[in-house]
This record gives sequence, structure tokens and C-alpha cells, in this order.
Amino acid sequence: MNVMEKPYIAKATVNIGVGEGGEKLTRAESLIESLVDQKPVRTYSKVTNPEFGIRKKQPIACKVTLRGEKAEKIISMVLSGLENRIKASQFDQEGNVSFGIREHIDIPGVRYDPDIGIFGMDVSVTFQKPGHRIKERRLRPKKIPQAQRVTKEESMELMKEKFQVTIEE
Repeated sequence: MNVMEKPYIAKATVNIGVGEGGEKLTRAESLIESLVDQKPVRTYSKVTNPEFGIRKKQPIACKVTLRGEKAEKIISMVLSGLENRIKASQFDQEGNVSFGIREHIDIPGVRYDPDIGIFGMDVSVTFQKPGHRIKERRLRPKKIPQAQRVTKEESMELMKEKFQVTIEE
């Protein structure tokens, strides 16, 4: 295979949605920071939803974006909590994959801390091929041809060989 056609993990985004600000969000931030050794950023609501008690621009979640070895480490940690099984429907047509874990204590090696509580988290993994920068550069951005985009099948194969994932239908 040509080196320019081999997909790689561009980034992994870990998100904990709390639904409210305050102490609960602070505990979720400390959990993410203890798992990945990186400070998370808060995400804010975009609309007001009185049914959920959410106002516009209110902090409701926190996330952290990881690249390189840190991304691979957190992906393998969360996948081991899922017993290395994901569904084919969790891959999108651009080859990205998203999966979640209900309780962070399902991850092996993570202990329950009564000061933090229990949180679920979502992990989104973005795959790219070399040369993807031409789409995102500031000066003279170009479209990426179809042959240079990551397909669903390519990202499935990469997950199988890198993380020994079983993909269920």
C-alpha cells in the first residue's frame, strides 16, 4: 500500500455531558484530567431548553481533544472497558467512529472515588490520510478527492489491526 493511502488516527475527543454547571461539572472535569493528564475545556449550550432546565450559553459538558500516543492510550482504555467490541453502525461514511461507556469505573484500572461519583463518557475518533491538510489550510484550501478520503471499511480495518476490535453487525 502506498504511504499516502494509509489512514491514521488524527484525534480522539473525549466528552462528558453533565447537563448542568456547578459542582457536578467540576467533578467531571477532574475525572477527565485524572484519566488523560490534560485539562479539559467546557462546552456551552447553544439553545435554551426549559424542559431540561438549560439556558443558552450555560456550561453543560466538558471535553478534551487528544492526539498521538495519548489518543491511542485513551481509545484502548475505553475499548477494554467495552471488551473490545463495537458495532458497525458506530462508524460513519467518512470513516470516523464514536462509542461511549456508561460508567467510567468499567474501564480496567479505574477505581471508584466517592468524591467524584460515576460518569459516562463518549469517545469520538477521527481518521485521516496524509495530505488532508490541504482541506484545512488557511491559504488556498482545496477539496480532497474521493480516493484520498477515509472510507468506513478502511477505518474498520485499522481498528481491527491496531486495537484488536471485534466489529459486530
